[in-house]
Amino acid sequence: MTAPGFPGAGPTSIYTGRATSWPVVIVSAVLLLPLLILGGGPNGSWWDLAPILISVTGVALYALTGSSVRLAAGPNGASVRFGALGWPRRTYHLDQIQRAEVIDLHPLYVAFGFWWTPRRTCYTVRSGPTLRLRLNNGRTVTVTTPHPHTAATAINNAKASPSARK
Repeated sequence: MTAPGFPGAGPTSIYTGRATSWPVVIVSAVLLLPLLILGGGPNGSWWDLAPILISVTGVALYALTGSSVRLAAGPNGASVRFGALGWPRRTYHLDQIQRAEVIDLHPLYVAFGFWWTPRRTCYTVRSGPTLRLRLNNGRTVTVTTPHPHTAATAINNAKASPSARK
């Protein structure tokens, strides 16, 4: 559920949002078709079906786990979950977050799905306005969400509240 206007934003406000990238799933499925056709049909052996089953399973797993990102942001920090299964998931507690901001993610820098490097973590499925968390340890976390300004406001308000400073 997404709060469109985020009325009454305060230290206890919680934002939830889900960003889905169905075009990437559809393109993956369409690109799978030539691979299946070039792979040829089965010649009577179960081993001939293995590449087809592996390819179809890969696209299905991507559709279930990497096609969307769910974010919950507020007094408990930011919780990120992937796909219909909600896995992988990760929670960044409020005391781990230095600040939340909104960046404009260029289409060339979108890492579709979950990516981890020594300095940054990306949970992205599209370009455009995106939530970026700067953590106290110097890492950045980039999360696609429908309303990144609202999510950043929820986190920054929660950090500014007197209960967060205890």
